[in-house]
Amino acid sequence: MKVINFGSLNIDYSFTVDHLVNPGETESSNSFIITCGGKGLNQSVALKRAGIDVIHAGLVGRKDSKIILDLLKKENIDISYIKKKNTNTGAAFIQVDKHGENNIVLNGGANHQIDNKFVDSILNNFSENDYIVIQNEISSLEYIMNKAYEKKMRIIFNPSPMNEKVLSLPLDKVYMFFLNNYESSFLAGSKKDVLEKLISKYKNSQFVITNGSKECLYYDLHTIYKESPMKIEPVDTTAAGDTFLGYFLASYIRCKKRPLLIANTASGLACLKRGASVSIPYLKEVEDKIKE
Repeated sequence: MKVINFGSLNIDYSFTVDHLVNPGETESSNSFIITCGGKGLNQSVALKRAGIDVIHAGLVGRKDSKIILDLLKKENIDISYIKKKNTNTGAAFIQVDKHGENNIVLNGGANHQIDNKFVDSILNNFSENDYIVIQNEISSLEYIMNKAYEKKMRIIFNPSPMNEKVLSLPLDKVYMFFLNNYESSFLAGSKKDVLEKLISKYKNSQFVITNGSKECLYYDLHTIYKESPMKIEPVDTTAAGDTFLGYFLASYIRCKKRPLLIANTASGLACLKRGASVSIPYLKEVEDKIKE
């Protein structure tokens, strides 16, 4: 069994501000850092730090990708399926306020140049029951999902950032959805009885749903499990959801008890540091926190 993350790779430009900038307003930042990010990269780092060997597939720019590739190598993530293009690496411009809330502007760059030929060259190396993790930050998603399903791979889908295009994807082929409160309501088409509507629409899919400071849940086709999050004062929530996904999926694959507790703890710890991938905790930190 192999785990591949066919995901986005970004360079993050993060600004800390007193408040998120309003339209027409200019605000001086308190600090500024350049780090590696993208939901794909963050989730690969989280999976690896949670104890799962992960292969990352994707595209980066030829001239500006060294920071990305160096980080993945340092994390011992397999980068043999990452290729370079004559364009810019994906970029994210992030504001983080004094309460840890953020807003993000994305530029897809190389992430949006993934085509069917490239997908075939990657997925031809995978087979039944391998896991494939995808997000809504790359191109050719429909083709990836159809190809992976054809090969009987287990599709793990985090439809973020959520938009109308997601609804046109072959969502009935998803093995497990990772959703926040907004994404689950959007997908269900309602703010009431959300899980019931999702189960009705996607009868063969499992669901993991987070809800900020409120309890999260997991539906495994038979039972609904719930867990309350850590009580913290967040510093930066940028990579919280990606950390949650990586740790939950790693716990699921490793057949760990209470994967929601493990994922919640990891996600909470990630909120206590600034930055995206740099904030993701290591497994020992998470295990030590749970023992407290």
